[in-house]
Amino acid sequence: MSDDKLRNLIEAANRIVIFTGAGISTESGIPDFRSPGGIWDQFKPVYFQDFMDSAEMRRETWRRKIETDKTIKKAEPNRGHRAVEKLVREGKVAAVITQNIDGLHQASGVPEEKVIELHGNSTYASCLDCGERHEMEEILTPFERDETLPKCKNCGSPYVKTATISFGQQMPEDAMRSAEIETLACDLMIAIGSSLVVYPAAGFPVMAKRNGAKYAILNRDETEHDGYADLVINDEIGYVLGNAVNVN
Repeated sequence: MSDDKLRNLIEAANRIVIFTGAGISTESGIPDFRSPGGIWDQFKPVYFQDFMDSAEMRRETWRRKIETDKTIKKAEPNRGHRAVEKLVREGKVAAVITQNIDGLHQASGVPEEKVIELHGNSTYASCLDCGERHEMEEILTPFERDETLPKCKNCGSPYVKTATISFGQQMPEDAMRSAEIETLACDLMIAIGSSLVVYPAAGFPVMAKRNGAKYAILNRDETEHDGYADLVINDEIGYVLGNAVNVN
C-alpha cells in the first residue's frame, strides 16, 4: 500500500520538511491555478509592474480579490492539512514550505513560525513602501462601496496590495533564505500537491535530494520531478496522507 510506504519513510526520518502546492487545498474547494477551470482560466494574471503603473490595474486587482475571496473565505482545512499539522505538532516536521496563499496551514493549527510562505498570503494586505499590515475588511469595505483604492494608514502610499507575490515581483528574501536553511537541514522532503514547475520554489525539493535527503512526492498527477524521487504516489492527498499519519 502506498500509504504504508509513506508511513515508513516518515517513521524513519528525524527532520522532515513538507513542501505544499495548490493540490493540497483543492480538497478544501479552492481551485488551483493551472488546471482547467482554475484561476487562470477565469482571470489573466495582473503583472506587478502593471499594478504599480496603473490605478485602473490596481482596481482590477481588488475586483478579482473580491471574486476569489468568495471561494477562499469558505474554505476550511481538509484531512491533508490536518495530517501535516499533526506531524508538526509531534515534532516530526520542522517546517512547512508552501506555494499556497490561502492560510489554511495556519488555520489547521500549524504555528505561524513553522510556515514559510514563498508566494505570500492572500488573507491580509501590506504596504509596498513601508510594510505596514492592513486587514482585508478595512480595505474591501470602502472598495466595495465605490471602488476607493486603499492608501497606507501608516505612510499614505497608494501601493497597498494583498501580501502575495505577483508575476514579475521579487521573491521574498527572508522566506527564500528560511526555506533554504530548512531544506538543507532535513533528511526527508515530502512534496504534496505541487506541479513542481514553478521556480525558484520548485527547486527546494531537488536541493534537499541532492543534499542527501529522501524525497517523496504525493500528487494526483505525474510531475517532472518523479525521476528524482524515492517514492512517488499519484492519488488523493487527504486519503493517502491521512492514512499514513492516522488522521481522520
